[in-house]
Amino acid sequence: MTLRIVPLADPEPGTSSRRLAWLASAGDGAPVGSAFLRLFTKEGQDHLAELEIAVHAAERRRGVGTRLLDAAVAAARAEGRRSVIAQAERGSAADRFLAARGFRRVLSLTYARLALKDVDLAALPEQGCPGYELTEWEGTVPAELAQSYADSRRAMDDMPMEDTDFGTVLWDVERVVAAAEAVARRGDLLHTVAAVDTADGTIVGFSELVVPGDGLGDGQHYGTAVLPEHRGRRLARWMKAASVRRTRERYPELAGLLTDTADSNAPMLAVNAALGYVPTHQAVEYQLDL
Repeated sequence: MTLRIVPLADPEPGTSSRRLAWLASAGDGAPVGSAFLRLFTKEGQDHLAELEIAVHAAERRRGVGTRLLDAAVAAARAEGRRSVIAQAERGSAADRFLAARGFRRVLSLTYARLALKDVDLAALPEQGCPGYELTEWEGTVPAELAQSYADSRRAMDDMPMEDTDFGTVLWDVERVVAAAEAVARRGDLLHTVAAVDTADGTIVGFSELVVPGDGLGDGQHYGTAVLPEHRGRRLARWMKAASVRRTRERYPELAGLLTDTADSNAPMLAVNAALGYVPTHQAVEYQLDL
């Protein structure tokens, strides 16, 4: 098979990463596959690259994926990256492809979905936690909460990542605002519920949810976390339940909510189960050590 691998340029680098891309085409010019390599650029993750490869089903097992992988890995080396990560659904062709090419399994994930039509709002936990209150906002965090919210993002620092060389995501107000603006630019809606310590007014936990701009289909949970010193009070369950209730009331045509959780994160798996989320499939995070 005659095959061309053409590098492409991503015209819009993000605030915390940039992307390289390649298009694989057959001799007649028909596209048969593509690869994207995200190069993280912020301190704490500038050793890392994230890979996505897609090959047309009819063109698999003909060397397309291998050629795309070789191009991406060579670029990661040239950029001085230490690790390349990629995700695949367990048991899929991508799962087998990565395992056969030097990647090792470093993280297992369970994906789950909550069908909103089946949610009994009256059954969702409403009882609060003494010493805390909830606040919420749409889109970008209000200016008066921005610094406290950025500070609370360290709640994700010890998120179970098993053997993944993920590094540390360093959050400041600029990054928090940029992330919200990126969601808005693509036409989606970001809703955040946050837990506030009433003793000092600081944010100690948060739960983010992104809803399609037309209010249809499924929404996606982006993250739920509580600062270590405030855990053990069911704040995560309280926030996520409030997010579900708000979404059900505001977007009546939305079909469901999606979430993914590391299999080693037993507390969050328990929260999801308590709220009625049903596992849909499992995925594997792979890593190539350069």
